[in-house]
Amino acid sequence: MAKQRDNVLDYDDLLLYWRHAMAEPAVATQIAGCFDHVLVDEYQDTNRLQAEILLALRPDGSGLTIVGDDAQSIYSFRAATVRNILDFPHHFSPPATVIALERNYRSTRPILDAANPVIARASEKIAKTLYSTKASQERPFLANVEDETMQARYVADSVLDHREAGIALRRQAVLFRTGHHSDLLEIELGRRNIPFVKYGGLRFLEAAHVKDLLAILRWAENPRDAVAGLRVLQLLPGVGPATARAVLAQLSEEAFAAGAFARVSPPAAAAELWPGLCRVIARLRDTNSAWQGQIGLVRDWYQPLLDRLYDYPSARAGDLDQLEQIALGYTSRERFPTELTLDPPDASGAEAGRPLLDEDYLILSTIHSAKGREWDTVSILNLVDGCIPSDMATGMPEQIDEERRLLYVAMTRAREHLYLIQPRRFYRTQQHRHGSGHVPAPRSRFLPDEILGLFARVDASPFAPTADGHSANPAPRVDISIRLREMWR
Repeated sequence: MAKQRDNVLDYDDLLLYWRHAMAEPAVATQIAGCFDHVLVDEYQDTNRLQAEILLALRPDGSGLTIVGDDAQSIYSFRAATVRNILDFPHHFSPPATVIALERNYRSTRPILDAANPVIARASEKIAKTLYSTKASQERPFLANVEDETMQARYVADSVLDHREAGIALRRQAVLFRTGHHSDLLEIELGRRNIPFVKYGGLRFLEAAHVKDLLAILRWAENPRDAVAGLRVLQLLPGVGPATARAVLAQLSEEAFAAGAFARVSPPAAAAELWPGLCRVIARLRDTNSAWQGQIGLVRDWYQPLLDRLYDYPSARAGDLDQLEQIALGYTSRERFPTELTLDPPDASGAEAGRPLLDEDYLILSTIHSAKGREWDTVSILNLVDGCIPSDMATGMPEQIDEERRLLYVAMTRAREHLYLIQPRRFYRTQQHRHGSGHVPAPRSRFLPDEILGLFARVDASPFAPTADGHSANPAPRVDISIRLREMWR
């Protein structure tokens, strides 16, 4: 109603009105007569509405040319459909001519030799085989690592090795299916002072739900931390900034320790969750309470709030699983939030910031955000079933095909060097820090035994030799932050 009142249209309205206009024969003839030729690029990324408009513009196909790659149709979550490009030739009589553009100017031959059989197993496709004139003796690497922690170390080592060989950080990228897959890697890069920028999501420690959990730990550790306290209190329904400040005013550090927290009367809307928060804070403040299991305790209280406050709570819960896993590497609650919290105010924005253009930095990106880009060196994380393909996208053959295309897109982002990393297991959360409970991680179904010969196999377990005979986990690299700062001056 507001748009009608103001006589305005948004982008979706433009398409919808255009589609309805083309349903009127007289109007369609007039609009189609304005064009001798209609050329469409990236047709694999169009939706059904756009396809209907196009076919109404040129129902007989005369003067119509589309360009696209069905193997790069990966945006169904934006309503794009691969059916548009697969079905396009058959909308006309005779069918449209298909010209396969098979020469690839980006990747080396061995990379394409490995990528081609991956996409060839798609249930529906426009047949083509990419080739390259860029010769190379280096096959893509398929690295088998113990777990996600070893995966992070392996990738960081590889990045530094390539940088020492003259490949700048910004000419390297690490790709992953889902934003939280890079969580442990981000921590590892931070420990080594390797600068990075992340595309396709928030930095792990800047995600709101991760900040929420860390704020509870920080507030329990330091009752004077008003920033953390305000954040925690405002998680509760019915508690705004004024109420939160009023509660904090009643809680000196001594009163906090003496249990005065439980005697505060919360707003009615927060009454159900308030006792649980009191118990959590009391347990965290108890000096006899072991650090192990404290994040699990906080999560039990926080989960209903996660479901209420944020979209996609199951995906966000994956981040909290990672946070719990990371915590296993710390000996106390005091060290954990202190070392993980990003202190500078300009590092706490809603989105990961882009470094200055004259800096060198590693690229972290979801595969969806990497489409159309290329790097000299590409590493792809978590080549296991449940990650690629995602366990959320295996319900129908069409979804599995799109996951296959995602891997193909990721592999073909590499110019010279390609690494696919497969952890052998994922550790279960909510166990003792020395616990060994884990879930085996089978290799991605998109890498069947028949094509493994196209990869250089690497066992990157502790002390295992790599393909070139060297240790997969050499001594820690020298901190490169000083060299980078000198270079940036």
